[in-house]
Amino acid sequence: MRKLLFILLLAITACKKYQGDVTGIHPVKYHVITSYASENLGKLLPKAKIEVTFKSAKNGLIQKYITESNGTVSLDSISPGVYDISASIKIQPADYTTLTGEKVDKEVVFNASEKSKTITIEDNQRVELKLISGSTGPWVIKQIYYAGSNTTTGASFRDQFIEIYNNTDSLLYADSLYIAEALGIQNFTSTNIYRQNNSQYDWSKSQGMPTNIDANNGYIYTRALLMIPGTGKQYPVKPGESIVLAQTALNHKAPFTGSDGKTITVRDPSLTIDLSGADFEAYYAPFLAKPLASDIDNPSVPNVEVLSYSGTDLIFDNPGRMGYVIFKNKGDIDIKKLPQYPYPTITPPTASTDKYYQIPIDFIIDGVEVQPSSAASRVPKKLGASLDALYAYAPNGAYSSQSVIRKTDSIVNGRRILKDTNNSAEDFDFLPLAAPKAFK
Repeated sequence: MRKLLFILLLAITACKKYQGDVTGIHPVKYHVITSYASENLGKLLPKAKIEVTFKSAKNGLIQKYITESNGTVSLDSISPGVYDISASIKIQPADYTTLTGEKVDKEVVFNASEKSKTITIEDNQRVELKLISGSTGPWVIKQIYYAGSNTTTGASFRDQFIEIYNNTDSLLYADSLYIAEALGIQNFTSTNIYRQNNSQYDWSKSQGMPTNIDANNGYIYTRALLMIPGTGKQYPVKPGESIVLAQTALNHKAPFTGSDGKTITVRDPSLTIDLSGADFEAYYAPFLAKPLASDIDNPSVPNVEVLSYSGTDLIFDNPGRMGYVIFKNKGDIDIKKLPQYPYPTITPPTASTDKYYQIPIDFIIDGVEVQPSSAASRVPKKLGASLDALYAYAPNGAYSSQSVIRKTDSIVNGRRILKDTNNSAEDFDFLPLAAPKAFK
């Protein structure tokens, strides 16, 4: 009987709600305050029913909440720790037009995020999230295979690709669609650069940068910048279909002869993929004094036009520390004539220092940020909330054969509509083995 009473007391103690008189780690009260970055829009748009997401850096657990009419979420109990906190609301076209008077033909999405926010054991902490708009576009980045496959038994980085999808119910043309890697700093420690408060490059300090523009928020800066060729209606893409841009459009499961005449093969073909059916490929050999032997030109697959590049091929960062964007030019603007700027280094750049294209944010159709799978390895965010509120990642990291892939949101008359909230943490899943033109 005494033993039973002891067990009962333990159970009552375990279930007792925290009353604020216990020291050490315990759940705390926490407040989220959302608002719109634009004060004018904030007077017009709803603050109720904004979805707020907490993602634990420790275990990946996701918790979702909905704001009250004043745009707040008050939590009575959340465990201290490090969280990625994001907020998102989708406003339908008719509602947006009624509220603002601005006519739109697609839903308008507002996002905000706070990366790696630490919640301590103190009660009544708060975070303020300012929502920035980003409307969904006709094209979306569907799949990014940046991780590559095993370096000894797979194809290493040679089998990488990016896939772009027609997310509309109309025929689109891929001609003159640009694909770019968005530049950003890859660490928190470099000292010979100018940084913003978010630890990212302060591009306003780049040599030659105009002082009358918002260099950090109004533009992105590109490493690789590629363009789909065509005469305007040469490369049609049907609704619900996609195009694949391969680093090298070959069957990486099978042996092939490199440009040096030697055979390139893999020990375990199951780790890699067949890209011989890719729609486009990046061929860098003509620009390089010593190209990679694996950079083979498949004559049956069109080459993209290379405006700028880094390294010896279209080699994506295998750990996943990049942003990817797609865009088209506006009007008769010549993308090749857009300004280019060097890194914002404290030491003045030399005449031979590399410069990078400055692309206006309002050109961009879609943006996806990827980060390393390990929270400890993540780097300052490159894309703002108007492009991507958070990020996607391959859970097993570099050389895992995994890709990140956009989720299916719905199926209408057999056509898949992919999820596009401008928050890759919500929009993307992963494939254990990358698969061009697959779905999730």
